[in-house]
Amino acid sequence: MAGTQHVARHFPFSLGRASGDKVRIEDEGVWENHVFISADKQNGYVLTVRDQALAYVNGHPIHQPVCLRNGDILAIGAVQLQFLLAAAAQKSFCFREWLTWTALGLLCLAQVALIYWLLFN
Repeated sequence: MAGTQHVARHFPFSLGRASGDKVRIEDEGVWENHVFISADKQNGYVLTVRDQALAYVNGHPIHQPVCLRNGDILAIGAVQLQFLLAAAAQKSFCFREWLTWTALGLLCLAQVALIYWLLFN
């Protein structure tokens, strides 16, 4: 499953061995409903580990809920996962770029016309 991506569209998002988990992981050391990721307006994305389960974030054991940051590495049993936020969609600047180049072209033409008018009048 290396390189597989899962998108969390609804929270809480559960990872574990259970058939009801959003991401089902059947590797060694993974329990049913092993961890939950929830979205909190105040704290961002929060990782909660099931009682008696063991999980690590960036190599540190987790015993209580912890806020996740973009790029954090989660270790659940024998599995390592990377928590990433989606890339922000960028607006297209094609029209603005076209408008800028057109304005620069018109400015150059105006300067050439002014020089021509000054030289021959």
